[in-house]
Amino acid sequence: MNAVREPERYKLSFGVGGLYLQGAPIAARLYLELRDWVAVRAALDADNLLQARTASSARRWGRELVQRLGELSDAELEILTDATANERAQLMWAATCRRYELVAEFAEEVLRERFLLLATDVLPEHFEAFVRGKAMWHDELNQLETSTMTKLRTSLFLMMREADFLTEEGAIIPTLLSGRVQDELARRVPSDIRFFPTRESA
Repeated sequence: MNAVREPERYKLSFGVGGLYLQGAPIAARLYLELRDWVAVRAALDADNLLQARTASSARRWGRELVQRLGELSDAELEILTDATANERAQLMWAATCRRYELVAEFAEEVLRERFLLLATDVLPEHFEAFVRGKAMWHDELNQLETSTMTKLRTSLFLMMREADFLTEEGAIIPTLLSGRVQDELARRVPSDIRFFPTRESA
């Protein structure tokens, strides 16, 4: 008889830094030049290219940004180097979803689902209900301090606002994917278009 596999624990370190929209093109250019993420991190830290106020913040932000950018293909990194503001946000949201399963599941099961069902908003209580449901299978969510859960929710909603998915009041803003970003997202199986509030088929 096969043992029931425990679900993989969620990575929960997305509670810092938002989508890193300013630093992403800088790091993408460095990688396409150096082809070495370790060297990219060293360059970001050495010159404080992310403009952090402390050395510890610079290291933390650099590590987090590099981990997310490592989820993107070379073609997506190339787009980042000359992306519009919307394209940059779309690619960094996709990178964050690939890195963090909890964010990806929220994006698909709450943000996109509510949009497709013609709901008009995504609010903190939707996040809390989502987490309660996931906690049945992921005990690490039950073990989080209330302050940590609040930090994760705050960071997630900040990222959705930075990506222009939500207004300050939580109203859903439909996403218009650029052609080249949409093409790259659609190359994934399943398509990463499923992480966006759009009627484009995923």
